[in-house]
Amino acid sequence: MPDRDAAAWLWLRERLAALRPAPRPGAPAPSTRPAVVVRTAVVTDSASALPADWVRSCTGDGRLTVIPMPVMVGTEIYGEGEDDITETIALALASGTSVKTSRPSPGQFEQAFLAAERRGYEGVVSIHISGGLSGTADAARLAASRVAIPVEVLDSGTVGMALGMGVQNAVVAAAAGSDASAVVAAATEQFARTKVYFYVPSLEQLRRGGRIGAAASLLGTMFAIKPILAVDDGKIVPLEKVRSAAKAVARLEEIAAADAASRPRGQARLAVHHFGNPAEAEALAARLSTALPGCPPAQISSLPAVLAAHAGLGVLAVIVGETSPTVRSPEPELPAVST
Repeated sequence: MPDRDAAAWLWLRERLAALRPAPRPGAPAPSTRPAVVVRTAVVTDSASALPADWVRSCTGDGRLTVIPMPVMVGTEIYGEGEDDITETIALALASGTSVKTSRPSPGQFEQAFLAAERRGYEGVVSIHISGGLSGTADAARLAASRVAIPVEVLDSGTVGMALGMGVQNAVVAAAAGSDASAVVAAATEQFARTKVYFYVPSLEQLRRGGRIGAAASLLGTMFAIKPILAVDDGKIVPLEKVRSAAKAVARLEEIAAADAASRPRGQARLAVHHFGNPAEAEALAARLSTALPGCPPAQISSLPAVLAAHAGLGVLAVIVGETSPTVRSPEPELPAVST
């Protein structure tokens, strides 16, 4: 199912549009505002679940790079974002075919960092899926040790659009001309305000992938209960055990709505992920919208393949975050990075 942009996401587009460098000499200038110096590039991985059109709007000048995470279905290897693999994974999971994931290679990160250097960036902030769930950040650190350009690698401690929200904040900060330390701070502050809650019909796929973490305590009863889980301190943890799928989805809705309602007025942001059950995700998002009239509609998207491979068919996830304060643009000191 295609990504949907909600009103909560529009401030990001507007902010980036306002921060675009001035046109080259000879081109008509849209305003008299000086070009913003873009010092820092942002790299992330496809577990960030960023909307595809938003990514396209940020990658033209190398300001953002998304590294695809590989998924192995049977003996075939696919790259998230490079191949249309959603249906392939769904069929494999339904038929019991082996589905595994791996971290990107250090070489992929090295190429991304070198590309940023060639474009004139002064540094890179590389932001990734929780180290408790993947070795992706380790691969980025290894690559960082091989290049001359300064690279700060940040383990987000989370997944999906919870990671994506932090990356979006980082991109906005970078577009405003912030240095690497400020870009890291923008992402880190968002991670601290973002929660992931999800329901899976079965723990079996998480068990097979070794991503079950503290939720392993539920394995003995996994056929008798429908677990509601969360990501805490970078790992999957159990929240509640519910006796039926309908009750589990209802309880997931209650937990997410209560969290969003506790945020500062007008600041909550929501995203809903699914895999193989878009109608359920639509219905859940609609109910959340009714329960939270002051909150913009949730972005609804299919779970990234690398996460769906572990969560399995029928997963529903709700990400609760907050809209960040507007990033102020510093006065330019160097020529803007060319596009």
